[in-house]
Amino acid sequence: MRLALDISSQWYPDRPAEPTDASDEQELPWTTANSVALQLPTMRLLDFSSAVEGPPLLVCAPYALHRAKIADLAHGHSLMAALQEAGTARLYLTDWRSATPEMRYFSIDTFLSDLNVAVDTIGPPVDLAGLCQGGWLSLLYAARFPDKVRRLVLAGSPVDVSVPSELSRMVASLPQQSFEAMVRQGEGIVSGEHMLQVWSLPFNLLDVEAALQRRLDGKSEDARVLLDRFTRWNDETLDLPGTYYLEVTDWIFRQNRIAAGDFVALGRKIDLAAVTLPVFLLAAEKDIVVPPDQAFATMRLLGTPPAWLQCDTEPCGHLGLFVGCMALTGPWRRIARWLQSDLDEATGGRARISA
Repeated sequence: MRLALDISSQWYPDRPAEPTDASDEQELPWTTANSVALQLPTMRLLDFSSAVEGPPLLVCAPYALHRAKIADLAHGHSLMAALQEAGTARLYLTDWRSATPEMRYFSIDTFLSDLNVAVDTIGPPVDLAGLCQGGWLSLLYAARFPDKVRRLVLAGSPVDVSVPSELSRMVASLPQQSFEAMVRQGEGIVSGEHMLQVWSLPFNLLDVEAALQRRLDGKSEDARVLLDRFTRWNDETLDLPGTYYLEVTDWIFRQNRIAAGDFVALGRKIDLAAVTLPVFLLAAEKDIVVPPDQAFATMRLLGTPPAWLQCDTEPCGHLGLFVGCMALTGPWRRIARWLQSDLDEATGGRARISA
């Protein structure tokens, strides 16, 4: 079993972006140039903008096992670059920090609070695009601060886990005490390296090709660099705060509190029926982590008018949604156009795509 089923990377850029701080020197370099807009206890807010005007888009990376570079893996396989090329001028990314002992009591509320600071720094209202588990965090934020989010994108995002998946079945099959034991073993921190051993399987060339949606010559220099880059990315795991980890496994994946209407975010119970902003849902047809039925089950929980709900699928596995060349030039281009369109309330809220 693995959380990341078909992850990959691509070639190094011709001229990699400079490291955004000294800690990056030992890490895989970013593909697309960016700067650090804000340093917070939970994240660095990275700025990929090419202009100072226009509606801002904040991409919320998953805080689970791997680093946020899944959104900027390589040339031709970078979501951030694809969004730039599709006309997104103001663009940001949450680069979540690996947990330190001082972070062991950080909770979901802690991450929501810092996400709120990031949004205030960018300047609300923002568009939010949540990737995988960054999706449920983005949805909670949009429900908690409805005036600060203009539109919401949920890509491969688990929300209603009553619709089964391999991930939800796996979590349900284990007693919560086993997750608590993992936290105790790490003295309040869940080791990313340990999670990688538990959840991940070895990758081969076919796995990489499936995620990239691209055939590779396994003997070529490009393929060697690609596999080396992927290996480095796969090895750069994130440690998680124990409190956050237990809340996610119990509240999100065992009790299904978000879908059930029982989740309390920063002191307020979340009612998804009160979420009425435009939402775009993206799913992968071959996804066993968040299958389409689960990804699209979120629609029936929202109060968004039907004309403001959009959905799309891509014939790939889970993380192919974020690095696949066809996914980035297909549904993500449509998402970018949708974010840039006008919603004409006089015609029932249909999106009018601008030239």
